[in-house]
Amino acid sequence: MLHKNRCIVRTNIELDAELIREALELSRIRTKRAVVHRALEEFVASRKRRDLRELRRLDLIHPDYDHKAARTAR
Repeated sequence: MLHKNRCIVRTNIELDAELIREALELSRIRTKRAVVHRALEEFVASRKRRDLRELRRLDLIHPDYDHKAARTAR
């Protein structure tokens, strides 16, 4: 079975029932499979994002940039 040009791997894992219940409720996703898939996607995406400190070292962010002020300006 392929999904977005990727092979789907079937596995059996034990999950914390309360954590799954809470994730289903917060996300409004209907199935355990879908909520675990979303969690994996978000985990991978968060690990791929560059750390602000790394961007500063590469001189891609001005040293005086205030990320907190930028958030409140929205």
